[in-house]
Amino acid sequence: MGQNVITNDFSWSKSRHEKFSGCRRAYFLHYYGSWGGWENGASEEARQLFTLKRLANRFNWAGNVVHAHIRDVLRNIQAERAVEGEAVLRRAHQQMQRDWLYSRNKSYWDEGKRRPDFTGLVEHEYDEPIPAEEWKRNWHTVEQGLRWFLASPWIERARALKPQQWLEVDEGAQKSNFDMQGVKVFAIPDFVFRDESGRITVVDWKTGQMREGYEDQVVGYALYLAHRYRVPPESVRCLLVFVNQGQEVEVRIDQPTVERYRLLFEESVRAMQALLLNAAQNVPADAAEFPKTEDLTECARCAFRRACGREHVTYAALEAERSRAPAPAQLTASAA
Repeated sequence: MGQNVITNDFSWSKSRHEKFSGCRRAYFLHYYGSWGGWENGASEEARQLFTLKRLANRFNWAGNVVHAHIRDVLRNIQAERAVEGEAVLRRAHQQMQRDWLYSRNKSYWDEGKRRPDFTGLVEHEYDEPIPAEEWKRNWHTVEQGLRWFLASPWIERARALKPQQWLEVDEGAQKSNFDMQGVKVFAIPDFVFRDESGRITVVDWKTGQMREGYEDQVVGYALYLAHRYRVPPESVRCLLVFVNQGQEVEVRIDQPTVERYRLLFEESVRAMQALLLNAAQNVPADAAEFPKTEDLTECARCAFRRACGREHVTYAALEAERSRAPAPAQLTASAA
């Protein structure tokens, strides 16, 4: 039997759009420069870029740990297994301790030690001097979010679901995608179920606060679920649940909302494909056609700083530079 050939096909997602909007060069390195970096015969440049693209920052790491343990709790409830809250917290803490040591030692560069579940942290790669209290704050974010979830009504809501009401618990990219105007769109919801009336509800867990783009993200979930389960997108109930704030926000899905998402998608795809030499085969133009951002705060959280010659751009360095800059002169009424 022949091996499956992995091809770099063009696709779209909200995260891809955000990467493209934030920095064209980081977008190029993430989706094109790093391609094939996992293969034995990969160039050294592609191998390094592939390792870098997999790194997270400490804030995303905390969110990923919360998501993973909520997913495991829900799957245990679905399988009618017992859930013990303190044991969940203990496993999360132990996992973060293992992750931190793995990342601090930069073990992600060792082919034999690479882990699929955790790929290292940008802060360790660039030897950023993160104070111990900042790392502890990361754990407190995780602990607070998980404690809220474990004490929230969501546990009993999940336990009350009948087997046929469970639809999805973080299915992954292989299943959670749909076709939109000939482009594969990825939208991976955290938790999907049918309520007693049969209406589909999708839940997206968040560890931070509401920010721009979250609503568009759940519109994508509604469109994916409409495609998969053959229902109108307007019938899908969409909830953003902020576990560290203890808040739930319902996002209304109606025709204007769907149309706005469609226009965002079309404009984004058009801009991305304008930088391709061959759109059908997803062949990009040279890296020079993908300029680096001028917003250095984007660089401070980017894994590709070294590739861009901006290795020393960190939040601490930017803050120090701001503190040294002279304060702008106040505009007085007479001067105006």
